[in-house]
Amino acid sequence: MALEYRALAFILLAVCIMFADNRFDYLDKVRYGLGFATTPVYWVADIPTRVSFWIDDVFVSRTDLLEENAQLREELLLAQRELQLMESLARENSRLLQLQEASAVINGEVLPAEIINVSPDPFSKRVLVNKGAREGVFVGQPLLDANGLMGQVDEVLPFTSWVLLITDSHHVTPVEVNRNGERALARGSRTTAAELELEFVTQTQDMKAGDLLVSSGMGQVYPKNYPVAEIISVFADPGQSFSTVRARPLAQLDSTRHVMLVFEDKDSEAQSAVEEAISLSAEDMPPATAPQAEAADSNSVPQVEDQ
Repeated sequence: MALEYRALAFILLAVCIMFADNRFDYLDKVRYGLGFATTPVYWVADIPTRVSFWIDDVFVSRTDLLEENAQLREELLLAQRELQLMESLARENSRLLQLQEASAVINGEVLPAEIINVSPDPFSKRVLVNKGAREGVFVGQPLLDANGLMGQVDEVLPFTSWVLLITDSHHVTPVEVNRNGERALARGSRTTAAELELEFVTQTQDMKAGDLLVSSGMGQVYPKNYPVAEIISVFADPGQSFSTVRARPLAQLDSTRHVMLVFEDKDSEAQSAVEEAISLSAEDMPPATAPQAEAADSNSVPQVEDQ
């Protein structure tokens, strides 16, 4: 019985100490000091766990490493593909925006199109677009991109059309120098180079490297004042009647994919015809002589008699 009373006394003492500690925080310093003493015990008790993790890391199988490496390679490949797709979409959106801005300066309607094939013949510079007779495409219709003139429709099929580029040797484009209005005919290079050669340019015409060539509108095929090419060299041989002028097209003939077909604006065409007829009639009209001018003035202004 003495042992039982002693155990009960210790229990009551423990309860009193816990109550006093909880109420008045008497044992905080003691508990803080015991923390230093028990730290090595916790560290020793954690050794088996840390040794087990270390053994797992050291003795991991080669198969697991190869599988993890293969999985990471696949994830990297997918991430790179998505990144390339995003870059491609960003570039395509930029080109479409440039094409939309370029169509705003054209009189008439435009039909967006896409180049889907290129002629395999190196001496026939033609491309295939995904618009045909079903969309109203016609032979001779001009084709443009966001940077410059590309060519005109050469053959129309039900759903596609072949376009003859301006760099083809059988294609001639009426152009003029944007700086001074000098006119010329730009023919595609007779070599495989993507260049233009200006024909029948006399040595007295004012042309120099760096000049911008725009469409003159002659022949009413291409829209007027649309960029065509930039002169890269002018060579005047004293023994020849004409200068040799080479130009580089501004259109991205080898890389662009999004283009536009231009439809004629009937209203602007009719207005241009009327203005041209008025200018021609004014030039053909003989100048009025001085007596006729005085008579016209006297007839047009009424005379007022003095009262």
